[in-house]
Amino acid sequence: MGAFNLGDALFQLFSLGFLVLLVLFVAFVFRSIKQRTIQLNRLEEKVEKLSNEGERGN
Repeated sequence: MGAFNLGDALFQLFSLGFLVLLVLFVAFVFRSIKQRTIQLNRLEEKVEKLSNEGERGN
């Protein structure tokens, strides 16, 4: 009962690795969404600036 079982140890290592990968994946998705939102906001500001310049020129 107190014997070290290699199969159990490997299973726990793989389980822990899976959880770590899951957390990293979720963090990557949230970071990507945040970066995309920032990029879209910058693009929107540039479009508005060009639109305002076009209205002044007419």
